[in-house]
Amino acid sequence: MTRARAQTRHEPQPPVAIADRRLRRHLRGDSHRLSAVGGLAALALDALSSVAYGPEAIVLALVSAGAVAVRWTLPISATIAVLLLVLVISYRQVIAVHPDGGGAYAVAKKDLSRGVSLLAAASLIVDYVLTVAVSLAAGAASLGSVFPVLSHHLLAVTMAGLAALTIINLIGIAESAKVLMGPTVLFITGIVAIIVVGLIRPHPVATIGSDLGSIHPTEALSLVVILKAFAAGCSSLTGVEAIANAVPAFRTPRVKRAQRCEVALGVLLGVMLIGLSAQIRLHHVVPRGGVTVLAQLSAGALGTGWPFYVTNLSVALVLALAANTSFGGLPVLLQLLAKDHRMPHLFALRSERPVFRYGVATLGVLAGALLFVVDARTHRLLPLYAIGVFIGFTISQIGLVRHWRQQQHRGWLGKAVLNGSGAAMTAVAAVILFASKFSEGAWLLLLIVPALMLLFDRTERYYHRVGFQLGLGQVPAKPVPGRYSHAIVIVPVVAVSHAAELALQAAMDLGGELVAVAVDIDPAATQRLCEQWKQWDPGVALKVLPSPHRNLIETTVGFVETQTDQGRHVTVLLARVEPRRRRYQFLHNQRGPILAAALRARTDAVVATVAARVD
Repeated sequence: MTRARAQTRHEPQPPVAIADRRLRRHLRGDSHRLSAVGGLAALALDALSSVAYGPEAIVLALVSAGAVAVRWTLPISATIAVLLLVLVISYRQVIAVHPDGGGAYAVAKKDLSRGVSLLAAASLIVDYVLTVAVSLAAGAASLGSVFPVLSHHLLAVTMAGLAALTIINLIGIAESAKVLMGPTVLFITGIVAIIVVGLIRPHPVATIGSDLGSIHPTEALSLVVILKAFAAGCSSLTGVEAIANAVPAFRTPRVKRAQRCEVALGVLLGVMLIGLSAQIRLHHVVPRGGVTVLAQLSAGALGTGWPFYVTNLSVALVLALAANTSFGGLPVLLQLLAKDHRMPHLFALRSERPVFRYGVATLGVLAGALLFVVDARTHRLLPLYAIGVFIGFTISQIGLVRHWRQQQHRGWLGKAVLNGSGAAMTAVAAVILFASKFSEGAWLLLLIVPALMLLFDRTERYYHRVGFQLGLGQVPAKPVPGRYSHAIVIVPVVAVSHAAELALQAAMDLGGELVAVAVDIDPAATQRLCEQWKQWDPGVALKVLPSPHRNLIETTVGFVETQTDQGRHVTVLLARVEPRRRRYQFLHNQRGPILAAALRARTDAVVATVAARVD
């Protein structure tokens, strides 16, 4: 009996069942959401690609104490890996506690204060925009190293990459995951090959780059140098929070898929970070001119043939595509801020696919402006990079400590100690990184972050004020019948046409008195219009409004004002030409929107439009 059940359990599902499952997924909107594997490609590239510059940042900080100090790369990387483990466990908890996404912002809003939640949101926005800019700039620089002809057009390369990523994410995040899957697999395979082969070979088989000569220490190896190296290497941890911030982007069950994706990210990143650091120590790798530390490790393990070029091209590609992490996280964060009335409500709108297109477009514009300002130079962006996300790390950990303390479920003390230790470590790293980069541009955060917090605060206060004036949440008074003496529908006419026919027919369907008006701007044209109107004879008299100043807008608005001042309920019905091809829209309706805006601003009339569709 047990064997029969086991055989039944393992039999392949019939096509009908598979189709039903796909249909249910489509009806839930899951067909355009992420799987756990797709989440790695769409949301984890920022963190995974950081191994291209994280270990090198440690080396560059340590060589100030001499080439011998580079041996500390492995212990520091191991410490960062421990912090990574703490963060992965923490963000698995964040995913479970806050399945609507938001990461540090959601934690701070629920378990900490309003001000801390604003700080978390501001720091995350800064980090997301910088992630896009840094990743694209670094990818362009890597391509410039392989293809020197591109080194003089870095800004154009970054802008092209930014445009491509923006379009892909406007289409849908699931589609972007499919596009990114291949480069992600190639990158991980290349890094693993470097680690495995490099650890097997007793010595590097190739040396690339120019010799910088003897490295003379400029300061003694001390706790300060080690802490600086630790803080610099923590740049490898940027992007760990992106999965927790974008939980709504995953398929059902979202929490489990997001947690699996977070664990996979931690394992892969930890293995690559420690493996590369072990090679740096084993082969005594120090900085060389014109090449990166990762390129040296690649040449040492794989030689300088085609595997070297394939690996480094995949690194350059993934660095550029790592910007996609922000396209998955920032729109979700902006949506949460919009729901809390701290950003314009349009950021909470979805398109026909589950994509927050306004958030995606805003990120593309901000990143493009930043890249243009710094001319796509990575070193101009690095002083601000990673500080914002460490603020988010710390806030998230502290918020979870308070959450466990309030809930006091079984085992809460151990979780609180774990998150508290993580908060202390990330806070120390943030302070060291900010202090060491302050004079290089990190001071800008003292302006940008408070400005964003002020924006959130003012937006929220405005929405609350408007909500109070509109009586949101209150039961309004009942409408009074017969408030106006009688209703009138006004139809502005500029020509006898199908559009005028549609407008008059719609006005007649509304009921009430109907008045068709024309403004006498050109007497000859007005005379022709009156003759055509008489010939048409639609059953409605045409009222010609004199206009001494030949101003259609002012004359029409003035006439509507005279009607509303008499206590009449006025509806103005405007005909609008609607071409089926969007590229022709700018050729029509130049006066309509201006007239509608003036009527809404200066009168109490109801302004409506009727569309005349053309090919």
